[in-house]
Amino acid sequence: MTAQRNMIAFDLGASNGRAILGQFDGERIRLKELHRFENNFIEMNGVFYWDLPYLYDQMKKGLLAFRQGGFGDLDSFGIDTWGVDYGLLDKNGHLLGLPRSYRLGVQADIDAVTARIPAEELYRRSGIDTTLTFNTLYQLHRRQREDDAALAAADKLLLTPDLLGYFLSGEAATEYTIATTTQLYDPTARDWDWRTIDQLGLPRHIFTPIQPSGTIRGHLRQSLCRELGLNRAAHVAVGSHDTASSVAAIPGTGSFAFCSSGTFSLVGVETDRPDLSAEAAAAGFSNEGTIQGGFRPLRNIIGLWLIQECRRDWSKEGRHYSWDDIVALAQEAAPLRSIIDTDAPEFYAGGDMEKKIRDFCARTGQPIPDTPGQTARCIYESLALKYRKAVEGLEQIKGVPIDSVNIVGGGIQNRLLDQMAADATGRPVITGPIEGSAIGNLLTQAIALGDLGGVEDLRRVVRASETVETWQPHPSGDWERAYEKLLSFLN
Repeated sequence: MTAQRNMIAFDLGASNGRAILGQFDGERIRLKELHRFENNFIEMNGVFYWDLPYLYDQMKKGLLAFRQGGFGDLDSFGIDTWGVDYGLLDKNGHLLGLPRSYRLGVQADIDAVTARIPAEELYRRSGIDTTLTFNTLYQLHRRQREDDAALAAADKLLLTPDLLGYFLSGEAATEYTIATTTQLYDPTARDWDWRTIDQLGLPRHIFTPIQPSGTIRGHLRQSLCRELGLNRAAHVAVGSHDTASSVAAIPGTGSFAFCSSGTFSLVGVETDRPDLSAEAAAAGFSNEGTIQGGFRPLRNIIGLWLIQECRRDWSKEGRHYSWDDIVALAQEAAPLRSIIDTDAPEFYAGGDMEKKIRDFCARTGQPIPDTPGQTARCIYESLALKYRKAVEGLEQIKGVPIDSVNIVGGGIQNRLLDQMAADATGRPVITGPIEGSAIGNLLTQAIALGDLGGVEDLRRVVRASETVETWQPHPSGDWERAYEKLLSFLN
């Protein structure tokens, strides 16, 4: 390899995005944040949209920051984002309206599909939890039922990271890990689920070829090179689902479960084959892809979305709290006072989140959180207990005990939640790296460029480059009683 690689990870979550420079010398990787920006969906006439032109412009600002930083030539860039959402292009390659946000989904979308194809059959075909209203399958079928003009005119469907990559490089394709989030990927055939696509009458031609993670898809458009003063850096289709990139960067060994902690918390294990059993379906597990071409049986758990929405509501009321303020208030609140099922249907939609939590507690005969600290503590403790439920289900799938939980992502900055996760699961919790998705993104680029041989080499670099922290569990009868309460809500 060259003396040093310069690579950029565009790491976009459902609340913010970053352009992060990775400088790799073959042994260690150093990170530098080039640009950070907010990302919020926009509601118009009852539909939630992502502001794609804004996101594209912010990515250009990240590239410009690289050039202005005087770092030399850029070797490559890769993009990872949240799953399931997509945009539509017409035959000229132009965007057909703003992409819709997954926050729009409702139970009726599921019912309309399962009336045609039973949920059990859908799970056997895709291995994706059929109860998730936001799945791409349900989004597309809704638009079809509505005689959506954009869908009728579409020439291509591109999932969010592939869509943004198309506007940067001009190449249209679908990366493997993001395809597996859609409920339209057949893990047995290793291709799109053409049976479901045909049964629902979705247009076949909009689905682009699926490429493995680590494919060099193309290069930065010539027009952008001229505009930004950059060389034609390679566009690598990394593990473009942010969770896939996060999991790739986990430095763990032995029998561990992973948790990617962010707006959603995704708790799972790595396997070579999907688990398409009725037991996995009943436990709510989804089989999403790994960068090495395997699978991640995991639970999608509503994560820090709950506290993000509460903070948004508090700000509207003139109560402005930093994230550290909220954690401090939670620490002062009484422990295990009230527990919620974080995945109850009412929590998926934005708005009035604090009221929804209070209503859940009132409905279940629990003390109602009266302060921001009580609300935050209720969220954090409930989330930790949901981790335990997921880990116990994963042990059944894996067939061996899980010794530890490795948590990556921005959520690990909440040290109170890290300790709660250890206490609730009764297992050591290892946290780090914070920038898991960005590091996985960057080092998958290094694999594509020929500098690393695969995921084991990638994890060796992570262990050499990053410091992790271990949280020992302090189980108690109070946690056990709280867990029994949570289980009563789920039965």
